[in-house]
Amino acid sequence: MYDSIVRTVVPVIVGVLLGQAARIGLDLPAGAVTEVVTVVTTGAYYAVARLVEQRWPALGRVLLSAGLSRRAPVYAPPR
Repeated sequence: MYDSIVRTVVPVIVGVLLGQAARIGLDLPAGAVTEVVTVVTTGAYYAVARLVEQRWPALGRVLLSAGLSRRAPVYAPPR
């Protein structure tokens, strides 16, 4: 469970940070633009990181879990 939580939270944190960085120096309404930029950035980051993980697993682990987890999460089928 820890692995899946870390791999979800890290891209969200990156998305928020990049979304805030995109606002610096721009005169934009904070609420709506930040939400849209954060969601788009987070989704794009996660998609790219998953593609990188398929090609270079070690780099993917760093991008998706900041190196806090060495395994990809394993999801058991429902009983």
